[in-house]
Amino acid sequence: MIAVGVLLHAKQMSRSQFEIATNLIVPVVQATLAVYLFRAGSGEHRLLEASVGAGLMGIWSSVLFGSGGAIQSQRWQGTLEMIMLAPRRPVLVILPITIATALTGTYAMLATLAWGRVLYGIRLDFAHPAAFTVAAVVCVFALGMFGLLMAATFVLMRNANALSNTLEYPVWLVSGMLVPITMLPSWTAPLAAVLPTTWGARALREATSGGPVWPSVGICLAISTACAVLGAFALVRVERRARAAATLALA
Repeated sequence: MIAVGVLLHAKQMSRSQFEIATNLIVPVVQATLAVYLFRAGSGEHRLLEASVGAGLMGIWSSVLFGSGGAIQSQRWQGTLEMIMLAPRRPVLVILPITIATALTGTYAMLATLAWGRVLYGIRLDFAHPAAFTVAAVVCVFALGMFGLLMAATFVLMRNANALSNTLEYPVWLVSGMLVPITMLPSWTAPLAAVLPTTWGARALREATSGGPVWPSVGICLAISTACAVLGAFALVRVERRARAAATLALA
């Protein structure tokens, strides 16, 4: 059921002109800005880290807007009520949406790396190539599970896009996808510590420039699992709340 749902939602996103334009153009623009910003620094690995960070930003945008947009589209089409009332647990119905958006967002990582290599000559010289591949898979999984947790709010809210627009940039910054967390105010450290995106970004950065990759991967997996459990529980509560308040439909 999850596999069929992922395939279905991936096909739906591939038919959306907005999704296609966003996924094709935005990651390349972000990678270009990141490379020019980091060129002032020293070290070839800094440019590679910029490309990786921009790719991770693209995946997060895909998950955030893809999940919120998919649920909002279901609400506009009048099918969200049928989805939430299906004889399956809500998590099994919403999970394919978040997984599909995360898998679609992997293009952002591949595009930014290819763009940096072809246009700017950035060498794809990863310190730990195998660990980078594992960290990338774990990071995609983490973003999908984090998206599942966010989906509970999207189901409850009639205008999910409003929350998506609010969360995009703060999570970029607090997770250290492009700017080091040490450059941020100290009060952001507790917020960063509980986000799976923080540890996923750290694992990718350590695999790129060298460092202990596996502890970050382990923490990322643990937080992602917690997000999946909390998301499944929240969706049950949100479904009951939304049905009682009659907020699944637009009117």
